[in-house]
Amino acid sequence: MSNARIASPASRPGSMTVALAIAAALGLSSTVACTQAAGVKAMMTFKQANQAYQTGDYKRATQLYEETIQNDPDLAQVYFYLGNSYDNLYKPGVTGDAANDALLANAVENYQLAAEKLSVDIPEDAKLKKLSLEYLVAGYGRDKLNDPAKAEPVIQRIIQLDPGDPVNYFVLAKLYEDAGVYEEAEKILLLARQAKPSDSAVYMQLAGFYNRQGQFDKTMEALIGRSEKEPNNPEAYYTIATYYWDEAYRDIRLNDAEKVDFVSKGMEAIERALQIKPDYVEAMVYKGLLIRLQANLEKDHTKAMALVQQAEEISIKANELRKEKAAGVGN
Repeated sequence: MSNARIASPASRPGSMTVALAIAAALGLSSTVACTQAAGVKAMMTFKQANQAYQTGDYKRATQLYEETIQNDPDLAQVYFYLGNSYDNLYKPGVTGDAANDALLANAVENYQLAAEKLSVDIPEDAKLKKLSLEYLVAGYGRDKLNDPAKAEPVIQRIIQLDPGDPVNYFVLAKLYEDAGVYEEAEKILLLARQAKPSDSAVYMQLAGFYNRQGQFDKTMEALIGRSEKEPNNPEAYYTIATYYWDEAYRDIRLNDAEKVDFVSKGMEAIERALQIKPDYVEAMVYKGLLIRLQANLEKDHTKAMALVQQAEEISIKANELRKEKAAGVGN
């Protein structure tokens, strides 16, 4: 009988290496299995969360979205919906309440995370990324955190994502205007016009800004610019006429010659509006007002009385047309 000993598996050449490799493989398989299981669970809770979100059950949605993130923190879309769920639970009129304030803080945090994690290369993600930034701006708004300094760079990011959308320029310009930085506000609005010169809204935003600044000439320049972009829109010409009437009627600094000039320009615009839309009741009303103002400025009494009579006739016609339209709606 031989005295040779049978070597144990562990003592054989390379056996320790093999054993470690097997253990590592088993560990990796276990990790992969756990990861896959967590991923499946995350998708299941994400689906349930979306169902709660769609029905307006935001409290349950937040719980399920939080659970989803615990199982898969790389699922970027979840952060937007979680933030928006917290946002919907927040009550703006209950500031100072710790629980309510925490909801807003959670909303802002998740909007920030969504904006960081979502990719611009995936269409759905890019859409949610922009929404996250827009809601984040709202979170810094007056009725919430009231922190315009934090809102500014966020709006700048939104503009970078979509430089052709003038709405974001309007938001940034309003932020600057509210802060009293009027030159910057004007620059941003001019950039909006440059970004989309065919959009009539940019001209209306410029007109509103200049009007608030008391810059009548620039206000009218913007309104006329709008009418040039919308030559078949009677409301564009009607708006021009209302501004001319208001300035001529209310600005006591104007002399009679300047008032006559503004009334004349207002009449030209209102006639254009009525040419496009003959039954434009509001335009008829302002035509009457312009004629009455013209009568007040007329030195010849006979001509002035004739203008007053003309204004009366237009007023009667406008009222009759208004009644006809109301009866038509009723029928």
